Amino acid sequence: MKGPQLYVIDYELRGEPRTFIIRLERMDNAEAWHWASCDAGIGVIPRFGQHKIKKVSKPMAERYGLENVRWRLAGDGPAFQPPPVDPKKFAETSTLPD
Repeated sequence: MKGPQLYVIDYELRGEPRTFIIRLERMDNAEAWHWASCDAGIGVIPRFGQHKIKKVSKPMAERYGLENVRWRLAGDGPAFQPPPVDPKKFAETSTLPD
């Protein structure tokens, strides 16, 4: 038995690309859609030991703007390239007092 492995999940939320890494025992398309919805704030992240939580399906996730969910084993595929950050997005217009 391999144990938990790292997976990279890429998806789009209302046209904005997002990526995250998760450690799980197994991954399939249904799991990827559920965990992408959790990352997007749509689904519920189960507490430790809570096995019977209702998972978010692809049709339900698509209603909230989630699309193009893809997953792969970490280490397979291209290296992670973080998107460029616009400092103006985080800058305040007011100045600090002297």
